[in-house]
Amino acid sequence: MQNYPKIAIVYLLYYHNESYIDNLVSALKKITYPKDKIELVVVSNQHEKDGSFVHYINDVVMPLSGKEIPHATIIVNKENFAFAVGNNQGANWAVENGFDYIFFHNNDGFFAINALEPLVETLEGNKKIAIAQSLILLHPETGLINSTGNSFHYLGFGFCNDYRKNIKDVNLSKIKEIDYASGAAFMISAELIRKYGAWDADFYIYHEDLDWGLRIRSLGYKVVLVRDSVFYHQYQFARSITKFYFMERNRHAIMLMYFKWPTLLLLAPIAIGLEFGLWFFSIKNGYAKKRWEVYKYWLNFKNWSIWFKKRKIIQQNRKVSDREMLRHSVSEIVFQDASTNNFLVNYVANPVMKLYYYVVVKGLIWW
Repeated sequence: MQNYPKIAIVYLLYYHNESYIDNLVSALKKITYPKDKIELVVVSNQHEKDGSFVHYINDVVMPLSGKEIPHATIIVNKENFAFAVGNNQGANWAVENGFDYIFFHNNDGFFAINALEPLVETLEGNKKIAIAQSLILLHPETGLINSTGNSFHYLGFGFCNDYRKNIKDVNLSKIKEIDYASGAAFMISAELIRKYGAWDADFYIYHEDLDWGLRIRSLGYKVVLVRDSVFYHQYQFARSITKFYFMERNRHAIMLMYFKWPTLLLLAPIAIGLEFGLWFFSIKNGYAKKRWEVYKYWLNFKNWSIWFKKRKIIQQNRKVSDREMLRHSVSEIVFQDASTNNFLVNYVANPVMKLYYYVVVKGLIWW
């Protein structure tokens, strides 16, 4: 690669964990991509309980800025703007300062020393590829997969593909088209962000990476996994009532925005059936109150206007059919939480959804 494009690494800081920063610094010291073509853009959100962690960046990162590691810029927030807004701040800075590509870097991970070159080569080599995700491995269990790209379930769910499989047991092509990219580690061009925007702040948390992947695919672009770009993620699945609320609320928003009305009509029977199962799950796990809050959100018609405006823009600009969008979807839900991976899920819910997928979704949706 003779002409190295300029890359901004957007690092959203929230959790107070010194080891995360230390791993980031160690990786940046060893990075093989020219350091003078990289900017580390640290966006520091305020933690609700622990306050700002920017002092550790000032102590550990900034003395090395432009010397042992790429030059670093800090954007300090006095409150928690959550995932989408924080990452957008970094992306906007990169676009305004003339960077070619933006790599979104989770704060609890770090990349292999040669992770950036394969991503740039992929995006430079095929302009129909909009988003390139790194192969995300777990850390410290580096032989196990976190994500080989994420899977999109036709009822709006999203989850990591090949989670906790041994990398030796998975045969990956050098470049693999995927349903959508994990927000933990992927690259996109500044030009596409300038034209089509970045993260949708109205999602607040969860499924914003699914939304971006579907949005970019609806415009006719591809989303891929790049096998030779490796990112290590200190990932731990965490269940919470807040997470349940936003994942469910945002799942409905995804369906509303991206599917045409005939598609939603055909999906209604299985979607309603799923609601009964999710009520059982929420009562069993103590989430019933939050499930009702999801209903209250969607029963407030003021909220509908937010998503209908987005739907109108998406439907006007889209270049691919529902059938093509659903070609990049899966028929079953693979849970990362073992407590939900039970008999009813494996032998009732998934078989029914799979049957519906092949008979109705693949058989009847031709538009």
